[in-house]
Amino acid sequence: MLWETLSVVRDLPRLHEIASVMIRYGWGDLVRAIGIGGVLERTGRVLHWHSTNEIAQLDAPVRIRRALEELGPTFVKLGQVLATRVDLFPPHWIAEFEKMHSQVPPVPYELLHGELVQALKGEPGALFASFDTTAAAAGSVAQVHRAILHDGTPVVVKVRRPGIESVIQADLRILDHAARLLESEVPDLRRYDPVHIVSQFRRSLHRELDLAKEARNLDQFRRHFAADPLVKIPRVYWEYTSNTVNVQEALDGLAGVSPDRLRAAGLDPVLLASRGANAVLRMVLEHGYFHADPHPGNVLFLPGDRIGIIDFGMVGMLTQARRQQIVNLLHALTLKDEQGLLQVLLDWSGDSVADTDRLAYDVMELLQSYDDLQLKDVKIGALLNDITALMRENNLVLPADLTLLFKALITLEGLGQQLDPEFHMIDHVTPFVEEVIRQRYTPQALFARGSKTVRETLDMVADLPRDLGRLLRDMRRGRVKVELDLKRLDHFGHQLDRASNRLTMGILTASLVVGSSIIMTVKGGPQLFGLPLFGLLGFLIAFFNSLWIILSIWRSGKH
Repeated sequence: MLWETLSVVRDLPRLHEIASVMIRYGWGDLVRAIGIGGVLERTGRVLHWHSTNEIAQLDAPVRIRRALEELGPTFVKLGQVLATRVDLFPPHWIAEFEKMHSQVPPVPYELLHGELVQALKGEPGALFASFDTTAAAAGSVAQVHRAILHDGTPVVVKVRRPGIESVIQADLRILDHAARLLESEVPDLRRYDPVHIVSQFRRSLHRELDLAKEARNLDQFRRHFAADPLVKIPRVYWEYTSNTVNVQEALDGLAGVSPDRLRAAGLDPVLLASRGANAVLRMVLEHGYFHADPHPGNVLFLPGDRIGIIDFGMVGMLTQARRQQIVNLLHALTLKDEQGLLQVLLDWSGDSVADTDRLAYDVMELLQSYDDLQLKDVKIGALLNDITALMRENNLVLPADLTLLFKALITLEGLGQQLDPEFHMIDHVTPFVEEVIRQRYTPQALFARGSKTVRETLDMVADLPRDLGRLLRDMRRGRVKVELDLKRLDHFGHQLDRASNRLTMGILTASLVVGSSIIMTVKGGPQLFGLPLFGLLGFLIAFFNSLWIILSIWRSGKH
């Protein structure tokens, strides 16, 4: 409790800034709900609880997006994470979150130079044949400078912004407190699982702060595509790389350009769209390790109709079981298999399904809406949006790894259609699914699965006597515990604690009143104004205790 109090005091200036921005954009009720307003007003930092008419007329998604942009790098990144949660937010919210970008003015080189020298263990002018002190690009976490190695190789030097880590840590502390309060005090927001979103966001941001982590991602993807001449992943120069600086090969290609410009450069947009889709699908279904943000700025088109992929700060990972579930989902959609699709959604949802019959009906309705469509006419983006809408309506939350995957596939389909209006993502997905299904039922695969099942069964049977014996011993010794997971149990405990405190103070106050009344009837002893001093002191303490009890009850009634 003491540590949390000190953290709040330390972060008060930032709390005031956050609350002011949120209130200005019409989110005063949210500030009140999480208790920030009360904390700041009690410390003398008065807030004005009104937004301008112009802002009040904006839609809620626009207001939250503009507020997050104004609050700076951490909250811009939060908006980008929320843009991946297609299972929690409807399309118009996702579209607004997608407008958020990390492009910010670069840090002047003079402020960056000291940290750069420390990270590189030498002067950039000496380590590189040339080093451009003007930033080529700048984001909220890092900025990029171009350089040339002494052997003539062009590279990009990605440098973390000075002081960004302390700012982000303060914001994360505030977000963590706010998420816990929201989940406890605002029932309507619990379905969005704010604590889990902040936890996911914290991990994502910590990975992005560590530039060596991005370098390790690059090496992993280079190994996966080492034998593929059509996909180019930048090489990392580890002798210059650390957690604050990342030096990697510069790719010379075109990014985010129109099909006409690609044709003018001698490239084939249709072929590039196909190769880009195949590369990402290989990441997902073969490697289980994929680029989670394949937007036009991160995909370069190289001579020879090759694909270059950069910026691996955000990646997704899929277990073998998860990849099998994705294949089962796509296979069930292809065959219009209601039970197959329902089983995958139940696997993803765990124990959170409240009404299985309603979910089954919604699955049947979803498949019927695609009944008249040919496979080539199915748009993956629209299909995934329909699935996530179905999950939202049934209060189901998509696993975090799948939210990144769905977002990546939707982004990839949009990029493919920019290059080729006739691009259909499903045409590229189907061969992968068919190959995985075919491999699943080869004699070797069936034998491997059967052997694994037999081994696991034998291991379980062999361990059964020992497990039963341990259970019986624990029961005899009274070590068997039954844990009940009751929602808001902690909150109920706090309420009970406050109530018992008031009851205790009430009893003490009543005792003081009775005792002081008895003292008033006893003659002798010190006096004040002709009355016994100890009796007066007792009445005075009882008076202030009564005020505290009344104020406490009044304040609890406002929450």
